[in-house]
Formats: sequence, structure tokens, C-alpha cells
Amino acid sequence: MLLASSVQVAQNVGFGIIAAVMVLSAFNVVRTQNVVHAALSLVAVMAGAAAQYLLLNAEFVAVTQVLVYIGAVMVLFLFGVMLTRAKLGKDVDLNNKGGTAIGIPVALLLLGVLSYVLIKDFKGDKLKVSGKADASVKTNELLSDKIFSSYALPFWALSFVLLAAVIGAIVLARKD
Repeated sequence: MLLASSVQVAQNVGFGIIAAVMVLSAFNVVRTQNVVHAALSLVAVMAGAAAQYLLLNAEFVAVTQVLVYIGAVMVLFLFGVMLTRAKLGKDVDLNNKGGTAIGIPVALLLLGVLSYVLIKDFKGDKLKVSGKADASVKTNELLSDKIFSSYALPFWALSFVLLAAVIGAIVLARKD
């Protein structure tokens, strides 16, 4: 029988591995000069977020993450890239050399502020590990009721934004 502390150690190791993959993929999103490679790296970041939700026993949120973001948004993004006939491969004309000088200090400042706030506010808190499956089912029911009742309008708004993006990509790709 596994002790609660050994389960927490395994979760921490899993969290670290997944977080490292997410950070490397996110870095690759902004570093690469190939739009398709950037999109696929973004898929890896979103899949990592879904894996983190699984570690938190939030299966419903993980499946929603996969279906909505990876399944819909990324497919829509790739279709948009392909329909607009964007250059495949490196595109050196779009690089902004002057933005690096201000972007890196701002990113480091933001990292410092976020780290300070998270450490200050959550220093002594620990997640409770529950071995009951009923608690997870009840949480999923509450979450789905909340999403599909009070947050149904933002989901509908997102679908219209995605529809507008598809129509815009088709209009841009249309040959006159």
C-alpha cells in the first residue's frame, strides 16, 4: 500500500517533468521562426496543461482542455495558417530586433513579481490528497454545472470568434 507522502512525491516529480516540458515548449513557441513548428509547440504546452489537470484529479477540465484548445483552437489555427498561404519555413523579415532589449527585462520583472506573490500567498498551504473517487465525481458534476450554466455565454462567444476567424481565413485565401 502506498503512503500518502510517496504519492505526493510522485505527483511532485510528475509535475516537475511536465512543467519542464511545458516551459521548453513555450520557449520554442517564441524562439522558432517556423509558424507550423510554433503551433505544434503550443499544442505541447496545452497538452502539458491538460496533464497538470490530471495530476490535480480534475479529469473533466483536462478533457475539456484537450477538446477545446488542442482539438478545436489549434486545428483552427493550423487551418488558418494553411489557408492564408503563409510561408513555410523560416521568415526572417518578421523579427523585431529592438524588442528583445525591452522584452527580456519586462519578462524577468513579471516572473519575479508573480513568483513573489505566489510564494507570499501560498507559502504554507498544502493540497489535500483524497483517496475517494466519489469526491472527484462530485467535483466534476459541480464544475460541469457551473461551466454549462453561468459560463455558457462565454463558450458561445468563443464559438462565434472561432467562426469569424475561419471566415476571415477563407476570405484572405480566396483568389480574386
